[in-house]
This record gives sequence, C-alpha cells and structure tokens, in this order.
Amino acid sequence: MQRTPHHRSRSRRGLAAALAAGALTASLLGGNAASARPYPEPGPQNLATTLSLPSPPGGANVKVLVFHASATEESPTVDAGIAAIEKIGLTGPEAGRFQTVATDDPAVFTNGKQLGKYNAVVFLTGGGDVLDPEQEAGLEAYMEAGGGFLGIHAAARTEPYSDWFTGLIGARPAADSPTNVQRATVEIGDRQHPATKNLPLEWKRPDKWLNWTKNPSGDVHTVARVREITYQPGASANGWDHPVSWCRDYDGGRSFYTAMGGTVDSFAETDFRDHLRGALNWTTRISQADCRATITSNYQAERVTQPNQPGLSDQIGEPHGLAVAPDGRVLYIGRGGADSSKPVVTDWNNPDIGKGLGQIHVYDPKTKKVTLAGELTIFGNKGGGDELIKVEEGLLGIELDPDFEKNGWVYLHYTPHSKIDRDKQMAVRQVSRFTLDMATNKLDLSSEKVLLHWPVQVHSCCHAGGGMAWDSKGNLYIATGDNNSSGFSDGYSGNNPQPNYKGVSFADARRTAGNTNNLNGKILRIHPEDDGTYTLPEGNLFTGKEPDEGGGRTRGEIYVMGVRNPARISIDKSTDTLYAGWVGPDAGAPSTTWGPAKYDTFAAITKAGNHGWPYCMGNKQPYRDRNLPDPSKPLGWYDCDHPKNESPNNDGLVNLPPITSNTIWYSPQGGGVDYPRDANGIPSYKAEEQKQLLPWLKGGGQATMNGPVYRYDAASTSADKWPSYWDGKWFVGDFYDDTQPRHAVLTDPKTAGKGGLPTHAESLKKIIPVGADGIRNLMDWKFAPDGSLYVLDYGRGFFTSDSKSALWRVTYKGGGPTPAAADLARKAAVR
Repeated sequence: MQRTPHHRSRSRRGLAAALAAGALTASLLGGNAASARPYPEPGPQNLATTLSLPSPPGGANVKVLVFHASATEESPTVDAGIAAIEKIGLTGPEAGRFQTVATDDPAVFTNGKQLGKYNAVVFLTGGGDVLDPEQEAGLEAYMEAGGGFLGIHAAARTEPYSDWFTGLIGARPAADSPTNVQRATVEIGDRQHPATKNLPLEWKRPDKWLNWTKNPSGDVHTVARVREITYQPGASANGWDHPVSWCRDYDGGRSFYTAMGGTVDSFAETDFRDHLRGALNWTTRISQADCRATITSNYQAERVTQPNQPGLSDQIGEPHGLAVAPDGRVLYIGRGGADSSKPVVTDWNNPDIGKGLGQIHVYDPKTKKVTLAGELTIFGNKGGGDELIKVEEGLLGIELDPDFEKNGWVYLHYTPHSKIDRDKQMAVRQVSRFTLDMATNKLDLSSEKVLLHWPVQVHSCCHAGGGMAWDSKGNLYIATGDNNSSGFSDGYSGNNPQPNYKGVSFADARRTAGNTNNLNGKILRIHPEDDGTYTLPEGNLFTGKEPDEGGGRTRGEIYVMGVRNPARISIDKSTDTLYAGWVGPDAGAPSTTWGPAKYDTFAAITKAGNHGWPYCMGNKQPYRDRNLPDPSKPLGWYDCDHPKNESPNNDGLVNLPPITSNTIWYSPQGGGVDYPRDANGIPSYKAEEQKQLLPWLKGGGQATMNGPVYRYDAASTSADKWPSYWDGKWFVGDFYDDTQPRHAVLTDPKTAGKGGLPTHAESLKKIIPVGADGIRNLMDWKFAPDGSLYVLDYGRGFFTSDSKSALWRVTYKGGGPTPAAADLARKAAVR
C-alpha cells in the first residue's frame, strides 16, 4: 500500500510549497480564510446541501487528514501529534495502515473532490474559530456522507459559537480547567472498543486534564474516565464521572474525542498511541465498534405488570425476588405482606400471629399474562413497628432448577407458619423444592420436598437474607441473614450479648453470623440431589467434622460466614464467582469508641471465607468488643486477621478464619470510606480524617440489592438484548434511588475475591429509571436469556404491596456496531 508522508503547512505560502511538491492538489488553494464569529447561520445555499462527496468518504486505500489550524498561536503539540499519527498509519498490522496528510488550510473543507478521499479527519486544532460558515458546512456535509472525525484535546475549544460542532465534539471545556500537567489515573470502562480494549484497567499517566461545562455521559458513549481523586481537578471539577474519551455516531458519521494529548510527551506514549490507533480504526471504517451502548436514549424501560385489582393479588404480592426461566417466563415472589386494608396479627397469644401468604406469580412474555402460581402460608405478616413487633421473615427467595425445562422444579426459601413456636418465639427457615405445572403455570404445593431447615428466633426482627443462586457445577448457594435486632448496640457492631428471650440472644450476631456452628448470617453451599436430599461439595469453609476445640463446632454447609443480611446474591457461571451484597447496621457516623458507621457491603467472592460481621467491616476496619456484665463499656478492638468469638452465646469455634476484605462498602459519609491507622492498624474513625476510595457512591437509608453479572450471547437473535459492552460487568444497586448506588462496575480479575477495589463504575440511573414514576425501590434484578433485564420495584410502602409494586423490563434499542459491514473500508475487518 502506498504511504505518503505528511506535509505541514504553517501558512498559505507553506501550503503552496507543499502543493508544488505534489502532496496535495491545487484545488486546496481555492478555500476562504477562517472568519471571526459570531455570524448568522448559513442559509439554504450552504455547501452542506451542495458539496459532492462519496458516501461514505474514502475507500480501501485509507487516508487520514490531520487539520491543525488555530485562531491563536499554534499548539506545541501539533508537530508531535502529526508525527504520532503518521507513525501509527505506517506501522502495525497491514490491514490497519493508512496514509496521513496534514494541513492548516480550512479550504480543504470546501473541496469535495479532495475531502471525499479521506476516510477520517483529525482535528489537532487549538481554540477559536478556524472555519468560516461555508467551511463548517463542508465538514458537516462530510459527516452526513458517513465520514469519520477524531478530535484531540484542545479541539474541544474549536468553533466555540457552533452548536453543531459542540455536538460533534460532545462537550466544551470549562474556562477554569487546570492548565498544569498532573499525573492521574484513567479508568478504562470500555474493554471492547478498539481505542481502549488493550489499555490497562487503571491507566496512570500525566496530562492536562480538562473539566466540562456539561457532563456528556449518557449523550455520548464514554470509553474512559479520569479519576479525580488522583489529581487536583480545580473548582470546576466534574466529580467521579469525569469523561476523558468518548465516541458516538453523529449526523451520519462517526465522531471520537479524547481530552488526552495535551502534552508533547503524550504522543510518545505507547499506550496513548494505541488509544489513537483504535480511535482511527473506527473513524476510518477499518473496524467496527459499538458507540451506542451507554447512550441512555437507546434503552426502554417498560412496566409489564399492572396494579392489583382491589382486594386481590392477581398481578403481584409484596415484591421480594425473581427468577427467569430459559423460555423467558419470569417467576417472582411476594414475601407475605397482606393487602394493607387487612389487619395484621401481632399478639403472640393469637394462633394467627404473623400469618400471611407468600405468593408466587408467573409472567409469560409471550402472552403478556400473569398467573398466580401458588401461595404458601408463611410467618412474616406482622406489619411495621419497632424491632420487637415487625418481622422480615416470610417467602424470601426463589430459584429454578438447572433442568427446569425438563422437571419444572422450583426452590423456595421461606418460613412456614405451621412451624413457629409461640411460647419460645422461635421459627424454622427452610429451603424446599416444588414442581411447577409447565402448561398451567400452577405450583403443585403437595410436591414439596424440604432440602434444608434451621431454627431462627422471631422474638425480634430482622435480617432474614433470602437470596439463592446456582453455580456451573449444580451447587445451590443460599443466603441467610444474621437474624438479629439492630437496636441494642447503638447501630455499631451487633455484639451485645445481654438481650435474650427465654435464653436465646437476639442482639448478638456472634451467636449467628460469627458462629461456625450456626447457619444464620451465612452463605451456604449445597448440592441438591434428585431425591430431595443434598450433599456437600468440596471447598466449603468447613467440613462439619473439624476436630478443632473438641469437634462438633462447625457446619459443613457454610461457604461464607460473617455476612449480615445478604438479601441478594448472584453467580457468574462463566467464572463461578459469587457476588453478594448485605445491609449494614444503623450508626449514621463513625465512632472513635465503637468503630465505623454503618457500611452496606458488596463482595466478589472467589473462595470460601469469613467476611467479617460483626467483627470487622469494609477493608478490615474493626469494631470494639463489649461483654458482660456491662455491654455499654468497650473492651479491646477486634483483630481482623485473628478474630475470636468469645461471646457467651457462641457454641462454635472460638478461633475463627481470618477476615477477607470486601470489594465495595458505603455509608452516609460516602463510598469506600477509609481512615489513617495507628501502629496497631486501628483506624482513627475521625470523620475529618476520612478519605473516600469509591467516590461514585454514597449511602443514606441504605439497603444493598446485589445484581447480576451480564453475559452477552452473540448467538442470540434477540432485538432486545443489552449490547456486548456490558459483558462481564457486575450490577450493584440499592433499594433506594437517591444517592445510593445503581451502577455497573468492573473488577480486576487479579484482585477480585481478595478485597480489590473496582477499577471502574458507571451509573445506571438513566437506563434503569429512578424517581416516583420509575423504579424507585429496587428489590431484585436479573437478566433474561434474551438479554433483556427484569427489575422488581417494591413499591412505596412497607410490608405490603401498592400501585407502584411492579415487574419491569429494560430493553436495548440502539442497534449493532458501526459502521455497517457493507461500509467497512476493508471488508475483512468485520468485528
């Protein structure tokens, strides 16, 4: 392939010399000089409608035009930028090579014969007006014909009076953006775009970092963000979502912009050149890319269930969990709260204390009909009130057998009313298997087989857990809450050993979550067998037969201990990584006496372990011990590496497994809150000394709702599936929708499971809509086999269902990657 070196033209005279040398045709001299703005918008006679250009511009002999005019003094990066782009075009795989021509003469944009030869135009420009109306119209015509555009750094200051050019670039810099060179971390959120797929997850580099007058995320497809906590962004900082490179299909063509490249040295960086190479591959039509995947207007959220008819639960119960069958049917459960017009029974002398109906509904997307599949009589309908009245038991979790299409087996995690002990105020939690009639969508309640059951105290609320999930080996994971009151430790560690009812402690999570011989406050792992029994897979935290401390002090079902209220768990079957989220305690602020504020927690879990509660939270931040006779007096700080369970309510091991740091934690103060530590590793817990390692999230009310990891199915023909951009991203959310998380995050496979922080996060709040008429109270969310996302909205009340309680479906309507295969410059390069 012929390669022509670039030719610089600093002036009309320099351009003429270049033309005489044959680098450009003389037609480039016919353009007009750039004029000052403002000026009237061009009329109907402008060249946007008359310039003759091939569609799409350029051909298999790929050419790139580098335009480097400036209304002020030329940027010192121009020489380095042109040299870098020329080098990119001359190196690398043959299929990705191109010719480079450079000019600062805007007349090129009024010569259709010449402009039409370029596959992409690069603006390596400075600020101000560099195009007159006719020339801008020529650039517009070029894009309308299917051309490609790449803007670099100061190009965002070009054509400041043009709305069309603002749209082409995507955003404008704030006037007080920092001007000094600073080293910062760039988060690479798009692992598929050719401009970013080969870059580090966290790219540390120096540059001049621009701030934006309006954040473009959601209107453009952001491929990289700069992490503001790693440098000084100044007064016009954009916050955690600070786009630094993005792309989109624009006005018939393709536009890519990077705010990097503000220094001469940038263009010598291998990674930055790779970034430009990928951007040019897409803009020149050498390769395809998806630049629509995070543009919020490409998503559609539809409520698929209607409000219940008066006095009925024909559409939905008190929303609490969902599962999607391979054929697309959605089974979702209601915990057990009755119609709010009906009285609840709170008197333990009444045999109907807490009696309610745990409901299972089936939504069929083919018929768009809802069927009430069945109802279980549960303990859990006591309404609201304080923690000695209300209860969170009931129908808590649902999963479908891996062979559901053949056997119709449905697993339900619930608290049957028939097994409560009203005298001791104890109940039984169990996981049972039922069979669904696949033709009628009715559950055969007589088919129940109880796999697993364990005792729970119900004198006091809360923290029942409930989530379930399968791994690729047919093991069932069952999340159980710590089954303790929050009201007797001032909202810090749930370790008050004193309160009890008839000998059973209800405020000491060391009896449950911290106890190796108790199934509460755990994530269990069992292997269900066809006869309704289960076996224990290898690799759980305990075998159940440990000889330690005399034996008989462990349960073999435990995979994870030290979790508080894991209502939602999920498993990425491509890796068998377990993802879980649990609700923290109630302290609104840290205490130098007792420890951290309430941390809601998410964890990526790759092996059996102890995740801390009630000894340590977050990244191994310890609580203070307390003990009898006066639990209001603090003892020593817990040792997160060598925790001991010295509670009088413990019947398990004293010496516990070491605690594993968690992936994400947040409080009302912010996300990933951390503190300086003393010589013994104890954080200061002084609010004024805290730093936020994860500034993209913050709490308040707080109730984690862990979500799935999306896996893209290239073989699916679904028109509704989410694009491959989201493949491998972990969805984390919260019941509430204000400052709480509703994000897709990336983790580093090298540190996932070891407490490594996420490398990138992006908000889903405009895709999974928030607000009064949106999905305000997210209760569960799962992807269907067709790649659409189902989401349960709990509604606006508590312990009931109301007109906002609903099942929603979120689909993608943005289409596939661009350019179209038929428009690729070299047909062998289809993505």
